[in-house]
Amino acid sequence: MVEKKLSLKLLKEKYVVCRLNENDKIPNWIMKSDFFSITRTLDELSIVCNQENIPDDIICEKDWRILKIEGPLDFSLIGILASISTILARKKISIFAISTYDTDYILIKDKDINNAIETLVNDNYEVIK
Repeated sequence: MVEKKLSLKLLKEKYVVCRLNENDKIPNWIMKSDFFSITRTLDELSIVCNQENIPDDIICEKDWRILKIEGPLDFSLIGILASISTILARKKISIFAISTYDTDYILIKDKDINNAIETLVNDNYEVIK
């Protein structure tokens, strides 16, 4: 019997990756999202949140789904994202990754999500829908 590697959970909503200017304030509309991530750099303000909350004038990439690696994951674990991204890259599936203190989230375009899930399951990952 082959042992499962890790469990991933597919979040139900569609998400968006937004780009704002580096000096923009964090907008209130992201607070309506059940999941959001904010990253500010010297060059930009990047926000990931529910797709339904985005004003029309925001530069964004829509139609992302999220696979959450069930955690919490220990900081000593090595190669989790590398392994998953390599498996998906072989199938030409692009990802956008977000890491938090407890776990990792892998964003995959909605058009590729079924292929990604099938690919991961075939490589002994468990995917919970």
